[in-house]
Amino acid sequence: MRTYHYFLLLFLVGQPYQSFSSPFSKRTSGFPEKKKALELSGNSKNELNRAKRSWMWNQFFLLEEYTGSDYQYVGKLHSDQDRGDGSLKYILSGDGAGDLFIINENTGDIQATKRLDREEKPVYILRAQAINRRTGRPVEPESEFIIKIHDINDNEPMFTKDVYTATVPEMSDVGTFVVQVTATDADDPTYGNSAKVVYSILQGQPYFSVESETGIIKTALLNMDRENREQYQVVIQAKDMGGQMGGLSGTTTVNITLTDVNDNPPRFPQSTYQFKTPESAPPGTPIGRIKAIDADVGENAEIEYSITEGEGLDMFDVITDQETQEGIITVKKVLDFEKKKLYTLKVEASNPRVEPRFLHLGPFKDTATVRIMVEDVDEPPVFSKLSYVLQIREDAQINTTIGSVSAQDPDAAKNPVKYSVDRHTDMDRIFNIDSGNGSIFTSKLLDRETLLWHNITVIATEINNPKQSSRVPLFIKVLDVNDNAPEFAEFYETFVCEKAKADQLIQTLSAVDKDDPYSGHQFSFSLAPEAAGSSNFTIHDNKDNTAGILTRRNGYNRHEMSTYLLPVVISDNDYPIQSSTGTVTIRVCACDHHGNMQSCNAEALIHPTGLSTGALIAILLCIIILLVTVVLFAALRRQRKKEPLIISKEDIRDNIVSYNDEGGGEEDTQAFDIGTLRNPEAIEDNKLRRDIVPEALFLPRRTPTVRDNTDVRDFINQRLKENDTDPTAPPYDSLATYAYEGNGSVAESLSSLESVTTDGDQDYDYLSDWGPRFKKLADMYGGTDSDKDS
Repeated sequence: MRTYHYFLLLFLVGQPYQSFSSPFSKRTSGFPEKKKALELSGNSKNELNRAKRSWMWNQFFLLEEYTGSDYQYVGKLHSDQDRGDGSLKYILSGDGAGDLFIINENTGDIQATKRLDREEKPVYILRAQAINRRTGRPVEPESEFIIKIHDINDNEPMFTKDVYTATVPEMSDVGTFVVQVTATDADDPTYGNSAKVVYSILQGQPYFSVESETGIIKTALLNMDRENREQYQVVIQAKDMGGQMGGLSGTTTVNITLTDVNDNPPRFPQSTYQFKTPESAPPGTPIGRIKAIDADVGENAEIEYSITEGEGLDMFDVITDQETQEGIITVKKVLDFEKKKLYTLKVEASNPRVEPRFLHLGPFKDTATVRIMVEDVDEPPVFSKLSYVLQIREDAQINTTIGSVSAQDPDAAKNPVKYSVDRHTDMDRIFNIDSGNGSIFTSKLLDRETLLWHNITVIATEINNPKQSSRVPLFIKVLDVNDNAPEFAEFYETFVCEKAKADQLIQTLSAVDKDDPYSGHQFSFSLAPEAAGSSNFTIHDNKDNTAGILTRRNGYNRHEMSTYLLPVVISDNDYPIQSSTGTVTIRVCACDHHGNMQSCNAEALIHPTGLSTGALIAILLCIIILLVTVVLFAALRRQRKKEPLIISKEDIRDNIVSYNDEGGGEEDTQAFDIGTLRNPEAIEDNKLRRDIVPEALFLPRRTPTVRDNTDVRDFINQRLKENDTDPTAPPYDSLATYAYEGNGSVAESLSSLESVTTDGDQDYDYLSDWGPRFKKLADMYGGTDSDKDS
């Protein structure tokens, strides 16, 4: 049964903010000097004791989580001035006043209207005061008191995580730390055992244990193997009240995973493996895969494979596939079925990472036997060498044998082989090969200076199976023969000063040779024999493949001789000796006292003209205009339509062709023999002119054959060639026009071409009787005698 204790508080009525430390006799205020008292009763277990200088309220305790149907009674407020006539009014202020805590303003009773939770608010601070209802003035100073909520065990322990995850290595010792769990209780840890938590394991034994006070989980079983069981689920309980009966509890789940350690060696599932591979497999070709089983995972399951012994240590290799941890057996060298058909290997699988504490479990490696059978295939011919290098002199004759190549069928059948040259590598067909024995010989002459090395490819093909063929490179070097004479390194044109002294060096000569002798070039220089005695210059051989031109006398005169041509003989020192003659042009020039050339007959070529830039541009423009004019004139002449030789039938005239060659006249019988212009063959064959259409057939007049004249024949042939190549020439042979005099002329021939064959003069007076058409001819030929007479 709850018991109530009453506390008596005596207040002095005076100023509200008077210090309680002052004596009562000295307090002065608007209140009467009569001592007053405020009595508060409640469930406080302490009493308010009076001190000499002050008064102190003790705190009140109120149980949380009140479950009664009525308001929970807290205490009573009473003033000694309360006479019970209702003149005083009690008021309450502070935390929860009027809502959570209420006061009867007449009686001063204080009550809690709601259930209180210490975990929400453990302490409430309130203020109480009594005032006069009529005046509203306080009859007591405002006093403060505390209501503290008394805790009960109404909160169970709560873990910081709903689910914990932890790992621990497999094969760990007993007591190995795994993880620590933590639970908290919201109850008051300073009051009773409501917040004292104790841990215990509900699930996970006998593998794990937990410390009751700290919540540390440890291993409890020795040699837990991940390969047998990897996952564990442990349930931990946290209970308050120190674990006693009636305490509240909470649980959490801990998922524990055993991590792997390298405690298992690799093991082959079988002791023997067999594979096959063709002998044509190139190096690096995979043959097969083998795999050892390791119960561990991750890096502890990594395996390295190696060949430890066997007949094929140098023929095969094994590598590790990092993704699948398989051993891949590959070809290391070229296989040959005819040499060896079966290989036996010992392959070892081992862990690269080993933990020393598990070595007692045995060696962490295993071996297996691998047998590899080589299968026969039809192979192409094999040359005796990977490449051939041959040499031949450049003066070798056609069909000279250079060397030979050899290839054989490596198969047991030993099929015959034929040879050929890949013409893509010998486009000029300089070399050929004997298809039976592989001899290489030349089919054209060689020139080392044109091409030093010939790189060709020889093909060997099985006769019975042309698909099987192989190739080999053949390098042929052309050896040098001294078949080229040395020459000047450049064209030499120099000058000599008119006032030059004897033995003065005017030019240094050097030579080159296309040949490449083994001991290097050794040239010698000398004057040509025809110029050795009478030359105005000498040659000095420097014995270093150079020579100098020296003057032989003092002074030269460019007006007497402006240019000298000096023949120089250059010889090599190889066998057979080759030599050539080169000419050096030496011009005589006027020089200053330092020997610098000033003027000579080649001044325009050697020295600048001294013209200004504007003058040079003007000259250049004139040249361009002149060239354009010439081109336009030539184009106009090409476009001009040529008139026919005979305009109409009535217009009878000689076909005159101008050759722009003036002779000595009719009296000059030594210049040209015009009789050569006649073509006797054309007359005899009755050939007709092609430039006109004849009206009737007739027999041409024969002329006596004249003697052959070489100059005229060459002249006619030259003109004929020019007309044949001229695209604007008429489509007939201009030579035929000289053998035809026209059609139906009563005056017969008026041409003077035959006058060279007559001994006397002719009378041309009859031309005046022919009419106005022949007046011009009559004037030309009729006045000849008078001219002569005069």
